[in-house]
Amino acid sequence: MNIALTEIELPVRLRLERPMTDQELLRFCEANEGLRVERAADGEILVMTPSGNRTGRKNAYVIQRLGAGRRWMAGATPSIRMGFTLPDGLMRMPDAAWVDAARWDALTEEEKDGFSPICPEFVIELRSKTDRLSDLEAKMEMWIANGAQLAWLIDPERNVVAIYRPGQAVELLEQPSVMRGDGPVKGFELGMARIWQ
Repeated sequence: MNIALTEIELPVRLRLERPMTDQELLRFCEANEGLRVERAADGEILVMTPSGNRTGRKNAYVIQRLGAGRRWMAGATPSIRMGFTLPDGLMRMPDAAWVDAARWDALTEEEKDGFSPICPEFVIELRSKTDRLSDLEAKMEMWIANGAQLAWLIDPERNVVAIYRPGQAVELLEQPSVMRGDGPVKGFELGMARIWQ
């Protein structure tokens, strides 16, 4: 019996007899366009609901602002919903990310076409109403453990931004009006009024 993933309650975890290759996972994602798909280090596939329109609009705003930063981040590569295969074997899709152009350019064309084997220097995750906070907090720790230098967890449900950096305690900001980047994205600013609406 064939069951469409759109017909079952999400999120769902799929454990297959053998892990999907990157090519198989790419085809799986294409066949289930619109759903958020990630892979654990043990090969387990997590399929999640797409973001709602409100969260989607906020994500688009974040990406637009990150992309506008090209004038201060010469050669930066902002991304939205791009998959990255991380050093520990996880494949994750951040809501927004930034990869240094020199690191991106060092990848082969094949690596750029698939789930790129690189960890972004800067990651933003935006919590939606369906996201469990504990899952997102674990995901932020995972980004840092795999090499991200800075990660923001923006939580419109609580009007809080959690800032993650290697070797430091998580910094919590309550309803900041502007987020200012440091480290790899020094000079980046994100006005938060549209996020808190």
